[in-house]
Amino acid sequence: MNGPLPELGADDQTLPIASNDDVVRARQLVRTLAQRCKLSLVDQTKLVTAASELARNTLVYGGGGVLRIGLVRRDGKTGVTAVFDDSGPGIPDVDQALTDGWTSGGGLGLGLSGARRLVDEFALDTEAGGGTRVSVTKWGR
Repeated sequence: MNGPLPELGADDQTLPIASNDDVVRARQLVRTLAQRCKLSLVDQTKLVTAASELARNTLVYGGGGVLRIGLVRRDGKTGVTAVFDDSGPGIPDVDQALTDGWTSGGGLGLGLSGARRLVDEFALDTEAGGGTRVSVTKWGR
């Protein structure tokens, strides 16, 4: 993968995603930071749902990877940024992968497109044979 990870705060954390238990731990960590950031319950749920989908994609399609998460600040606002990074096969057609209803597996096809709708900022970096990095941010209101 090319490019640096987004700048996270001093309290950023890294969690390997190599099993279903790690996906659960990722959700718990995201919720903890969303609460610390004082996101509303609705925004906490949106962020945790997006992170759950992305953690599952990291495991299933990327063969495992890493979650890096932390609080971020911009323009007087505080938010949570979560970065999911894997070294899997990459996504050959990003536009297709971001289309509602499209799936490369047996899922509902709402993983990437659904995650993108649930957060305030979404960035996807992928290359064939070079893995995938998805970064999401949810800002406090």
